[in-house]
Amino acid sequence: MHESLLRRAYAAFNERDVDRALALMQPDVDWPNVLEGTRALGQHGVRQYWTRQFQDIDPHVEPEVFTKLPDGRVAVDVHQLVRDLEGAVLSDGRVRHVYTIREGLIARMDVEDAP
Repeated sequence: MHESLLRRAYAAFNERDVDRALALMQPDVDWPNVLEGTRALGQHGVRQYWTRQFQDIDPHVEPEVFTKLPDGRVAVDVHQLVRDLEGAVLSDGRVRHVYTIREGLIARMDVEDAP
């Protein structure tokens, strides 16, 4: 179900190890830019998006439940805690990340409301 791959990706993200996280993605990965309501395309686009994001906020995302969907995608229910750079909590809740995996690497991620 790709749980190991996704756990490694979350760990890298939470540690701000962008290179390690990007190594788990397809070169043409399609990633949600939640802050701007657009998509970050390709590893370079994701790097740029995360670089900007980490200059403004301090997100931490902890995977809780992994579910294989009928279409082959993987849904991950996560606890998401977002702080400002001074440590004040901006949001604390649950969301669902839905992944498309291609050839053992993350090809796409979408964000949905938690069920």
